[in-house]
Parts: sequence; C-alpha cells; structure tokens
Amino acid sequence: MTGGFAIVLDVGKTLAKLSLFARDGHMLDRVTRPNAASSGALDTAATADWVIASLARWAGQPVEFIVPVSHGASVAGVRHGKLAFPVPDYEAELPPTMLAEYRATRDPFAVTGSPALPAGLNVGAQLHRLAADCGPAFAEATLIPGAQYWAWLLTGVATSEVTSLGCHTDLWCPASGQFSPMAKARGWAAQFAPLVHAGDVVGTLKPDLAALTGLARQVKVLAGLHDSNAALLAARGFATIADNDATVLSTGTWFIAMRTPGLMAQAVDLTALPEARDCLVNVDVSGRPVPSARFMGGREIESLIQIDTRRVDITPDQPHLLAAVEHVVATGAMVLPTLAPGNGPFPAGEGRWHNCPVDWYSRRAAACLYAALVADASLDLIGAKDRLLVEGRFAEAQVFVRALAALRPGTRVYTANVHNDVSFGALRLIDPALAPEGGLTEISPLATDLTAYRQAWRALAQTQS
Repeated sequence: MTGGFAIVLDVGKTLAKLSLFARDGHMLDRVTRPNAASSGALDTAATADWVIASLARWAGQPVEFIVPVSHGASVAGVRHGKLAFPVPDYEAELPPTMLAEYRATRDPFAVTGSPALPAGLNVGAQLHRLAADCGPAFAEATLIPGAQYWAWLLTGVATSEVTSLGCHTDLWCPASGQFSPMAKARGWAAQFAPLVHAGDVVGTLKPDLAALTGLARQVKVLAGLHDSNAALLAARGFATIADNDATVLSTGTWFIAMRTPGLMAQAVDLTALPEARDCLVNVDVSGRPVPSARFMGGREIESLIQIDTRRVDITPDQPHLLAAVEHVVATGAMVLPTLAPGNGPFPAGEGRWHNCPVDWYSRRAAACLYAALVADASLDLIGAKDRLLVEGRFAEAQVFVRALAALRPGTRVYTANVHNDVSFGALRLIDPALAPEGGLTEISPLATDLTAYRQAWRALAQTQS
C-alpha cells in the first residue's frame, strides 16, 4: 500500500474511524474502534491512545494532511496543555433543578435555531453544569468544540469553527453568524478558542507525535468539522445535489436530515421550524443556515432487533427482508414512536410494538419501515423535496431506502458508494474539486403500497404523543 495523501479522523458517538486516502480521493485503508462512555464522560483518553497507535500503521506513507471530524454536542476544555476536565457525554442527565436553571437563561429558538434538548444535547447545558461543578478548572479553560479538540491534540493549537458551534449548541446565531446573546452574557463566548474555517490549516503534527507515529513532522492538520456537515459536503460533490434543492439524510446513531434549498431558491423561514419536534438549524462550512431534523434512528433500530445494527443492512439478508414487507404491511405489524424518549418528530410518544410479528425477518423489516416512517415525518417538517441522498451505514438497508422512495413519490431518492461518506466529505475540505467515486444510485420504491400503512401509523403515533 503506497500513496497515502491524507488521513481523516472521524470520532463518532459510538464508533471512531481512521481513513487513509490517496490524492485522487480513493480510500486506501480504514481502521475503526468502538467508543465508550462511563460516569457521564466520554472515554477521550482511550480514544486518543488508539488514534496515536493507529496512525503508526501508516508510518512512512507520504501523508500531507490530517482532517478531524466529530459528532455534535461535544466540547472540551484545555488548560496548561492538557484537558481541564473530562469531556462530557451528551447523554448524561443533568439534575432537574440544574437543567431548569439553565433553560431559564437560554435564548429563544428563533435566535439560535437550537431546540431545548434532553440531557446535554445542548452544549450550553454541559457548560452550565461544568461551570457549577468544576469551578476554576472550568473558568480558566479554553473551550474547544469536539472536532477541534482532536486538531488540538495533534498540533497543540486550539481553535473553534462554525459547523461545530452551530449544531444545537445554544451558543450560535445562524442568521448573524456570531455567538448567541447567552454565550456572550455567560462569558463562554470569550472562553472559546479563536474562530477559523473548517478547511484552515491550524498547525503541523507535534514533534513527539511525529516520532511516535512515524509520520512526517510537516503533516498539516486542518481545523475539521461536525460529522453531519461533512456528510453534506460529500453529497455536494455530486452534480445532482451540489447547489440544487436537495436533502442529505445521514444515518448512524443519529439520523440527521439537512436540507439545502438551492442557490436560486427563496430563503427558508427558519423560525417556522417546529422546535418541539426535534427540528433545528445547522450551519454549513460557509456559515449558511441549514434547516435540519433528526431522530436517534440507529439507536432505535438497535433496541428493536437487540443485535448488531448491521443485521438490517447485511447484504445476504436483503432479499429475505424485502420479501417480508408484504406480510408486515398486510398484518399491520408496526413500531410506534418513540424508542428514544424526548427525541425525533414524536418526542412524547411511548415507543412500542403494535401487532408484533413472530418471524425474525418480519421484525427486522418492520424496524426498517419504522425508521422510514419517522424519517418521512422529519423530512416533511423541513420541507424536503426534489432530491434526497441517503448516506451512512443504513443506506444499504433496502427496506429502509425503498420504503422512503415509496413514501415520497415526488422525491428522487439516491444512495452513493459507501466510500463517499463523512470521511470523504472531510477530504473535500482539502480539495473541493474532488469528485466522489462512482455515481448516485436512484432507489426504486417498494412494490407494496404503503399509503394505508402510513395513515394508520401516523394516526396511532399522534394519539399516543
């Protein structure tokens, strides 16, 4: 293996990936590691050890760049060259009184495009808790968003950037492109490291890390970006998506739909988004507001099938799962939202089976139909139309993507080569002209009519919400 030009470090909530790319955008190698969290904090130290050890895999490669990517709702603090406090896990609950105190200080949705979310999914809530619990260690820390923490680890240079600050943090105003009034009033805006562009080189590899990994001291490290925005950037490499009215549905632990209305379209009224149904405003690498909706699809599917989530998209099983759809629909077997309480377009729903099938393929097919139905509702909320690109690990789940095509007959649904993912989007920060491998695959809808099934599902979903 030769010719490694750039490495993308993608630290997701449940999985970390390191991908080696050639100059033409072809992925040469990839290694992964499951992430863990304990006692309300992410296992950042173990992930860092893994990153350094894994980079040594490519010692001697002519690597010129490293680009970090990370999930949203992540913030670190550094002080005297080390972490000032453990990096919080956004799923850690705040004490009710503390959460109520915080919510009394946050700005309206119309200002930030950031809804009030459970636990620490608003970074502002994490900062509120850290300020109370960590005292001087917090007050004296330089704050860094998740992706830029990894850039700091590799270079020693602390920075911030807008895609990370603008993903339901409560800290950013998408319309004005500056920190929110609350972030300024609490003094947090002043604590954040200087703002740079996601594609800016923030520094080169630290000498000790160059020695440990065998990579050149001259390797340049970019600031990096939020993972869903990296998926959006990858999708924009396709002419069909590019500057058209299109939506990218990124699928992993979270299913996140991000709509770009197109350069010639009228501006979307972001204040019309329903805050209470997990809609929000993300910010792309150029600082433009992006209407978005999300739900915890990967986590929900995992809870339904109680086995590795690959089981719904593993290639040999696809014909069996597709064949099970007709029986699932005919018997009215369905999953009602929401299995991740407080999230998605039906946040108050109590998730449960309705007419749970006995057959294992039917249960998994019904789980895929559930994900498609929730995604369909989320896409309606942000006005998605014309084109939809499904990317990520569930793009290979045929029942899911073909159900989406059936539920949205006015939308052309596409998937792409598996390598044209978050990591490829991050790579396009180095060279925006990079073309994705292969073309888009247009998805044909399921043969089974889902009209009555969706009507019944939505009626039941509304009655229990």
